[in-house]
Amino acid sequence: MAGQGVAARVVRGGAAGFLRRAGRAAVLLPIALATTGLVLAGRADRAAEWWARVGGEGPAAVRRPGTGRLLGHALVCVPLGLIALVPVGVEVLFVLRGVLYPLADSGPYDHSWGGPTMAGAWAVHFLVSLPFAAAGLGALALLHRLHHRLAGRLWGRRVGAGPVLVTLVTALACAVLVVAWTHQL
Repeated sequence: MAGQGVAARVVRGGAAGFLRRAGRAAVLLPIALATTGLVLAGRADRAAEWWARVGGEGPAAVRRPGTGRLLGHALVCVPLGLIALVPVGVEVLFVLRGVLYPLADSGPYDHSWGGPTMAGAWAVHFLVSLPFAAAGLGALALLHRLHHRLAGRLWGRRVGAGPVLVTLVTALACAVLVVAWTHQL
């Protein structure tokens, strides 16, 4: 599996597996925050089950990590969850500005891409947003893969410096992107 490319893993897992992995990455932040609450409420077993489900771990892997490991993993997943907000935002914009374009802009469409008709403007906005939606889903699937690598410590596997370094660099790049994007508003 280590030598397989991303395309080979997507084909092997199918479209449903790809979307499942993207969805699991999209919920990293809420689960990281909920884990803290569950551990403080004395429900560490439930938090371990959530992480096993999100990480795609089999039932044999759920050997109930301790409270410290669960809280540490939740802390590590907060940056990943914040990173996931960027591609989730891309997906939201795809729906709002691509699929539902006529509701987002009531016209006139004389200066819109694909105008002057509403149908032309909608079609062009939808078609332009499709590659961005695909890239957002791909980024979420890659974040799931990164989380799976980082979660290895939670389940007793060795985790090298690579996934940690990738997380830090990606978090920095996302922070720069968000700051630049908010300054252009």
